Amino acid sequence: MMQEIETRQPGQTESFDSFKPVDCGKKEGKYLAFTLDKEDYGIRILKVREIIGMMPITNVPQTPDFVLGVINLRGKVIPVVDLRVRFGMRSNERNDRTCIVVVEFAQGAGAIPMGIVVDSVSEVFHIKESDIESTPSFGVKINTDFILGMAKMGNSIKILLDIDRVLSAQDIEGIV
Repeated sequence: MMQEIETRQPGQTESFDSFKPVDCGKKEGKYLAFTLDKEDYGIRILKVREIIGMMPITNVPQTPDFVLGVINLRGKVIPVVDLRVRFGMRSNERNDRTCIVVVEFAQGAGAIPMGIVVDSVSEVFHIKESDIESTPSFGVKINTDFILGMAKMGNSIKILLDIDRVLSAQDIEGIV
């Protein structure tokens, strides 16, 4: 069953003081659907802390191109990444559907809150294990470790991301 989700403004959810890593063993489950450059993606809903509208982002010098900077979210400084740029796409102009998805990146025994900018979010959906195909092989030079699989949704496909692998350990250390 699909349900619409609502974009929330800063200040409408709990604090980030008690982040714990999320065990995401099986691929079956609920995912947040979002778009980047007209392509559909999904991330495990258990990794999503909240969805907020765009807000002022403070640039941080000498960070990678995909790092937009940091935001102040209820007194907590959160790094923000442009997922388009991280995936080698061109950056896009922001509009009223562009938002920041605050997710938990696993690191060691804890988790780090991080914002990812996406073009839009659309729904929370449940996918069965039988509707998830393995990531196809694109050759040895293309890293697809961050893709959990391909969710077959009617006549379309959503690329399921392992958000903990979208950024490498070195990327995260360079940001936080």
